[in-house]
Amino acid sequence: MFVTVRLTIVTSPCRAVTRGRTQNVSLTSQVPGQKGKNLMRAIWQHRRGVRSALAVGASAVIVFAGATACSSDSDSSESSSAESTTTLPSDPATGTPIRLGFITLEGGPASLPMTREGAEAAVRYVNENAGGVAGHPIELVVCKQQEDPASATKCANDMVEQNVSAVLMGAGAQGAVMLPIIAGAGLPYIGSTGVSAPEMMSKESFMLTGGIPAVLSAQAQVAKERGMKKVSIIIGDSGGAIPAIRAIGDPVFKQAGVELGIITIPLGTPDPTPQITAGLADNPDAVTILGDPSMCISALTALQATPQVQDFFVASCLDSSVVDAVGTDAVAGGTSFGATDVNSDDPDSVLYRTVLEQYAPDTEPNGFASTGYQLVLGFARATEGITGEFTPEAIMTAMHQAKDVPLPAGGGITFTCDGKAIPMLVSVCSKEILVGAVDDEAHVQDFTVYNR
Repeated sequence: MFVTVRLTIVTSPCRAVTRGRTQNVSLTSQVPGQKGKNLMRAIWQHRRGVRSALAVGASAVIVFAGATACSSDSDSSESSSAESTTTLPSDPATGTPIRLGFITLEGGPASLPMTREGAEAAVRYVNENAGGVAGHPIELVVCKQQEDPASATKCANDMVEQNVSAVLMGAGAQGAVMLPIIAGAGLPYIGSTGVSAPEMMSKESFMLTGGIPAVLSAQAQVAKERGMKKVSIIIGDSGGAIPAIRAIGDPVFKQAGVELGIITIPLGTPDPTPQITAGLADNPDAVTILGDPSMCISALTALQATPQVQDFFVASCLDSSVVDAVGTDAVAGGTSFGATDVNSDDPDSVLYRTVLEQYAPDTEPNGFASTGYQLVLGFARATEGITGEFTPEAIMTAMHQAKDVPLPAGGGITFTCDGKAIPMLVSVCSKEILVGAVDDEAHVQDFTVYNR
């Protein structure tokens, strides 16, 4: 008899998190020179091939990072007031407005309006309750792109024509189209997690979270800690997906002493049970699902037939639509990987819930609203030291100098944009990730910050 652990990788907010401890993991790149460039090309080709499958988690960029040994530094606390909110003070901004662009994935086949709603709620909080950014209110200039080069190009050009001082990228896989236009105009490009090579390797780009580099590093380390010998990834069979996953995942897990397998599911397969059953024939210790909620539902339904299973999850497969479809028993007892603390009693999480309750009451706080919120408030925290006019040059300098800035609703994650978080990927500002246990109600408890 063997124990299968399901590892579900997608980096958007999970259903709930309570404060926990810190796990220190070294996260360094082992891919030099041309090999690194080829890897980034493979990543981008993969991303284009499976972006429909990852559209619900558009911030889930897949890049390479290594993982080595770690040690823990315990700082645990339990949630005593989950779901609580507070009262926001009245502190309106009075300075001249900062015109800030916001490009959102909305109106097309993949649409995430909640990302914009979270950003707009954060803007109202900054402007009405937080005294602005160094006294200045934010004027958000929104453009909606539909995940195609034409609409993405239009949005990038609109940002330049609208004379914004910086651009926030809410979600989507069109960064390679937009960033050259935006950066070419001298504008800072700020996102949650990079999708394309330019987004992760440009001095004008700033990605606040570690994304899949951090997730893969933490997962490989957890597998090592638990004595696992093999982890298999379930993924849709689309174009360059498999070679990209191999290029990214093999070195990460090899460094941790864990074998990585691939279970491919033809796109559109209603019941992947035959493929999953065949993939489990060599008794992997863990199975990773890389896909959107619909794929999670079909894969988890098939995996429930596996005896003595445990679960590792992040976001897409903990989405309420998935849990409603497969039941809490299918996810209870697992482990979550993410970058958002949505439901704990941490003051930053309470603030997030309060802001959404007051300014976006119809928006689900456990969804992609946190991405927009983190971008706006992260920008405000990183640039609050600017004393003069908020020009693109001043913002660019402030972002490069940002050090140990708390990620809003990030459960203790911080970002530093000096280009050193992950070697080679100079635009990535953090390698930290939250790892926690999924309880019987599909909530995440007692997380650990990895890669600190």
